[in-house]
Amino acid sequence: MTKNTHDADVAFIKALAELLNENDLTELQVKRDYAEDDSLNVRVSRKPPQQVVAQQMHAAPAPMVSAAPAAAMAEPAAGASAAPAAATDDPASHPGAVSSPMVGTVYMQPEPGSPAFISVGAQVSEGDTLLIVEAMKTMNHIPAPKSGTVKRILVEDGAAVEFGAPLVILE
Repeated sequence: MTKNTHDADVAFIKALAELLNENDLTELQVKRDYAEDDSLNVRVSRKPPQQVVAQQMHAAPAPMVSAAPAAAMAEPAAGASAAPAAATDDPASHPGAVSSPMVGTVYMQPEPGSPAFISVGAQVSEGDTLLIVEAMKTMNHIPAPKSGTVKRILVEDGAAVEFGAPLVILE
């Protein structure tokens, strides 16, 4: 790889890290193919906001940047330890978790000043709107996948969410 390509790759990775921070994302992954056997696979990530709050940090976490060959990205890290006990309390693994189908901004009510769609303890029926996720200026109503009781609301009104982030726990 020439120095010119290396400099361009470094600038590209820095731009990805800036994009990550500017859009309040936790992870980006991009693969650049240069030739049949020459590519750059980049994953830029940082801790999600829930972990930052849990650790009571007051500064935004610095992005972690890694660049590795595509083959290395596919294999698990050698000596990786078992998941910590805190991961078992992960809301995303709860069977009643409703996760975000897209990246966007959460709105808990249909319009400012209106009552929220749901509250903790509320009964919902399958198909009822739980909240709205705005993505690209489109308001996407997130329906309840089943009937039940709202046990936890994991997001705040106006918060940014990522694809797959847990929003609500229904039981």
